[in-house]
Amino acid sequence: MKSQRQAKIMEIISNRNVETQEQLLAALQEEGFRGTQATISRDIKELRIVKELTSLGTYRYTTSSSEMNGSFSSKMNTIFRECVVSFDYAQNLIVIRTLPGLASAAASAIDTMNLNAVVGSLAGDDTVMVVMRDTNTAASFCGEIKNLLN
Repeated sequence: MKSQRQAKIMEIISNRNVETQEQLLAALQEEGFRGTQATISRDIKELRIVKELTSLGTYRYTTSSSEMNGSFSSKMNTIFRECVVSFDYAQNLIVIRTLPGLASAAASAIDTMNLNAVVGSLAGDDTVMVVMRDTNTAASFCGEIKNLLN
């Protein structure tokens, strides 16, 4: 449940401007997740979510830019270890199967990494398709996923 909640948090903050923990908790409750402000606070810390200033002068939760510079960040580790069912690639396309409802969070986490090798991703309910620049980068990325899951 924790990994599903954290994956949903990542999805929510990537799709909405969330300014407070209370707003985040309300958004989670709309999605059917139960929790307390203390639980949300721990999740924010574990996922290394930070607040950034928007162009409107307000703040919103986002992923830490220092976390996105590495290969796989701790949030990716959590999402992938707990949610990925299988993965494979064909040429420059990677297909990642997740638990139901978690593909969007996995795709969002991949997109926020800003890897040059990733052209983009497309998510359904339990499947993510990642388009890589070439076959070698797809194979390498699958190797990273495999190492992470083992």
